[in-house]
Amino acid sequence: MELGASEGLTSSQAFTTKQIILRHDVDLLPQNSLATAKLEHELGIKGSYYFRAVPQSWDEQIIREIAALGHEVGYHYENLTICNGNIEEAYTDFTVNLYRLRQLTNVTTICMHGSPTSRYDSKDIWKHYSYRDLGIIGEPYFDMDFDHFFYLTDTGRRWDGWRTSVRDRVPQQERWIKEGLVFKTTSNIIKAAHSGKLPPQIMITVHPQSWSSSAVPWLKELVLQNVKNLVKRVIIGFR
Repeated sequence: MELGASEGLTSSQAFTTKQIILRHDVDLLPQNSLATAKLEHELGIKGSYYFRAVPQSWDEQIIREIAALGHEVGYHYENLTICNGNIEEAYTDFTVNLYRLRQLTNVTTICMHGSPTSRYDSKDIWKHYSYRDLGIIGEPYFDMDFDHFFYLTDTGRRWDGWRTSVRDRVPQQERWIKEGLVFKTTSNIIKAAHSGKLPPQIMITVHPQSWSSSAVPWLKELVLQNVKNLVKRVIIGFR
């Protein structure tokens, strides 16, 4: 997550220069993320890969391989959920996992994992502690200026997933809807890029687990995410 990409530019240039921050949340199936990282490497693209500290995501060999390809690796934290809302325990758990990840590669950015079925929002840790004290330079939900960076995410395996997202959302979404920046398919996004309708600065979040070139995994993920989206609609309705 190249938060410093605009350094050295004037204020007007910083908001007109074309920039894409390519973020990947490794929630599950880390081998999918490795395949994505290799493809991006072949295309000369660098992304940021955020790993959870759970067996479904944490694969040390894959973490090393992705870092060796020149991609950024960060921590996809969910400590307040793991620690049942205990702030002090959550912070300790965070520091332990950050240390473990830094034994594998350099880590300077983090990103909250939404944990939609949990009552706890792990961003609340930073109401009591500072991640900058740990050498972390950025967390997108705090450090991205979404007044100037458009946000595209495939949360819920759909590009308009903010409708069912519990935590992966930003207040600027209402403005983007009014501006017509709503996309249902990847083809819609590609068409908008070719026509020059996309904003010059974008953060794109992709969950590699959701995408596959094989029919059975593709269909399985489609069905699973649609079920999850129904559950999240219910959760949102009760909040």
